[in-house]
Amino acid sequence: MNFHLNNLCRLLHIEYPMIQAGMAGGPTTPELVSAVSNAGALGTLAAAYLTPSEIRSAVRAIKASTNKPFAVNIFCAEMSDETNSWQEVHVILNRMRKKLGLPEKWKVEETINHVSEQFQVIIEEGVPIISTAFGTLPEKQMIMAKENGVKIISMVTTVREAIKAEQGGADIIVAQGSDAGGHRGTFDLRDHPNGANIGTFSLLPQVVDAVNVPVVAAGGIMDGRGVIAALALGAAGVQLGTAFLTVKESGAHPVYKKELLASTEESTVITKVFTGRPARGIKNTFIEEFEKNKINPMSFPAQNTATGDIRKEAAKQNNPEYMSLWAGQGTRLLTDHLSASDLIKKIIKEAEGIVKNITSSY
Repeated sequence: MNFHLNNLCRLLHIEYPMIQAGMAGGPTTPELVSAVSNAGALGTLAAAYLTPSEIRSAVRAIKASTNKPFAVNIFCAEMSDETNSWQEVHVILNRMRKKLGLPEKWKVEETINHVSEQFQVIIEEGVPIISTAFGTLPEKQMIMAKENGVKIISMVTTVREAIKAEQGGADIIVAQGSDAGGHRGTFDLRDHPNGANIGTFSLLPQVVDAVNVPVVAAGGIMDGRGVIAALALGAAGVQLGTAFLTVKESGAHPVYKKELLASTEESTVITKVFTGRPARGIKNTFIEEFEKNKINPMSFPAQNTATGDIRKEAAKQNNPEYMSLWAGQGTRLLTDHLSASDLIKKIIKEAEGIVKNITSSY
């Protein structure tokens, strides 16, 4: 297939209409981002949980390894102060801490909001593309980004969000279906408390029909078949997250990778217990123990901060039962021991083979 005329490729100056999703919490190392970009797709650094100085260092490391375009992903969620259930939450979490040998905690820890400083560093470092989750950039930041020639990618989970993102200045919209792993980009949880649970291939064509900017499909796309299906429904390209978690350059914990490779389409659930926002991950003891108590988690980001020590200690102990194992619904299609470049080549070859078979049959 010849992608040089593809509008997404032309807009982002990439060879293949494929974006590696920004997956916060460690998987998107500078090595992964640069490897994806060097292979002709668009690598994305997940910066939501990074300090401004960590973003600066990571961006410079990426630039040292590639001269190709890459993106940085940030969260645009409103920071909630709602911590009404903090005492009940810590009762549950302290049981888990005891099992892991951690000390009890009985306070609400402050979450530092770095969003403005994160954005400023991204602009200062000359990042060419910004992608956003949970909403769009505020107007002043959008104007500054445009003045600096930055392209904006916005993730959406409904047609209404897509229209709002386009009106807000997004150059590219990612239609993110409920198949997707981790947090999805639902703007307002008051409308959809568990996220807008619309499947990728139901959402995609409706978003394509509603906006005038290129639309990228995300959620459950793992191979060439998913690419061709998305393009057939009007997408300009695809975004893959889970597919990149098991590649060599991924920063995902080895135990996390092992759990991914052992999982199936029935293994994941949507839960708020780790962060306070709905996210899809492999069901484990943490989720089961928290949810059986029928206690609402605190809002994002307070819940994320409160559970951080448990997740980090579980990772140190190689214990997947108390880690957040974000994953989409296509995990039977995961590959192991491939480099990011080899995975991209494999997917493109599969897509080209499908097109060849279709055209030769007519």
